[in-house]
Amino acid sequence: MKTIHKVAVNTLIATMLLGLGGCSGMSTQDKNTAIGAGAGALGGAVLTGGSTVGTIGGAAVGGVVGHEISK
Repeated sequence: MKTIHKVAVNTLIATMLLGLGGCSGMSTQDKNTAIGAGAGALGGAVLTGGSTVGTIGGAAVGGVVGHEISK
């Protein structure tokens, strides 16, 4: 993996972890949606080599899956 991709993935992970700190007032379903979107974005970025479309697509799919799991 190229250095730029490693930096991008590490930045995404750090941002996701810091963002989850603001979830204390969220419902369980909202938390699952956020976690799913973060995990999906990370997975999309890794699978597509850091492609913006892959990252956004992964976030969208992960958010929907996380939202639906809590129902």
